[in-house]
Amino acid sequence: MSRTANPLRPISGPVSVAICLSAVLVGGAAPVAAAEPGPFGWPLRPRPAVERPFDKPEHNWLPGHRGVDLAGAQGQAVLAAGAGIVVFAATVADKPVVSIQHPGGLRTTYEPVRAQVAVGSRVNRGTPVGTLVAGHEGCPAIACLHWGARRESGAHNRREYVDPLGLLHVVPVRLKPLELVR
Repeated sequence: MSRTANPLRPISGPVSVAICLSAVLVGGAAPVAAAEPGPFGWPLRPRPAVERPFDKPEHNWLPGHRGVDLAGAQGQAVLAAGAGIVVFAATVADKPVVSIQHPGGLRTTYEPVRAQVAVGSRVNRGTPVGTLVAGHEGCPAIACLHWGARRESGAHNRREYVDPLGLLHVVPVRLKPLELVR
C-alpha cells in the first residue's frame, strides 16, 4: 500500500511553527484583526515608542512628569484612549490641549493636539480627537504626544496623577514549550 500526502490534512509540528514564525516575521507583529483587550487603547497608531516615562511627583506641586511622551508624526491622528466626554478643547500656555472625562472620575489629556472635537462631544475608544502638532518641549522626537491621566478622588476633591500606560492591558508575550507530534 503506498502512502500519498493528503492535501487537506492539517499541518502540525515543526512545519506549522516555521510557517507561523515566517508569517510574523514577514507580515509584522500581530494579525491586523487582533484587538487590544480592555476599555483603553493607545492614543496613537501604530503603537508608539515611549520617549519619556511617567514620573509621579511626591506632591502635586513638586516637579515630575505627569504623563508619558509618545513619539509620533506631525499631523498624525490622535485617538481617544477610551470612551468619555470631551471636557476641554482649547489652548493652555500656547499649547493646544484636549481633555476627556471617562466614567469613574478618570480624565485623560492629550497635548499638543489641534482639536477636531468640540467640548461636550461623546467619544469612543479610537475616535479621532485631533491631530498631533510638532514641537513638544523636552521630547527628543520631532512630534511627541504628551498623554496624561488623573483620577478625582472623593476625599477633599483631590487629584491623583496616574501613569496612563497603566490603563492599557499590555500583556507580555510568553512562549510555551513546543510539543512535537510524531
